[in-house]
Amino acid sequence: MDPLDELRRLCLALPETTERLSHGEPTWFVRDRKTFVTYADHHHDDRLGFWCAAPPGVQEELVAEDPARFFRPPYVGHRGWLGVYLDVEVDWAEIAEIAEIVADAYRVIAPKSLVARMP
Repeated sequence: MDPLDELRRLCLALPETTERLSHGEPTWFVRDRKTFVTYADHHHDDRLGFWCAAPPGVQEELVAEDPARFFRPPYVGHRGWLGVYLDVEVDWAEIAEIAEIVADAYRVIAPKSLVARMP
C-alpha cells in the first residue's frame, strides 16, 4: 500500500479536514487553517514519514520507546510535534496505531465542537 494514500485516507476521514500542499508536501488542515499532519517525503532528510501534532509528553515517550520509528521533527519538534517514519516496516493492514496517532493530532488542533464529531 502507498503510505501517502493511507495517510490521506485517515486524515480526510476527520471532520472539516482539507488537504493542500505546504512547503511542497501534502498537508492536512482543520477548517483549512490549522495544520495537524504533514507528509515528509525526503523533504528535510533522506527519510519518508509524517509530522503531526501530539499531546504533551507523547513525543518524548514514543521517541524514547522506539527511535527507529519515531523522531523529533525539525522546526516543530520543540512544540511537541511527533515525527513518524514510514520507510520502516509499517503494517498498513493493522493500521490502528497510526490511525490513533493521526486522531490524537487532530484532537490537539481541532476545536472541541469538531472533536465531538469524530467517528
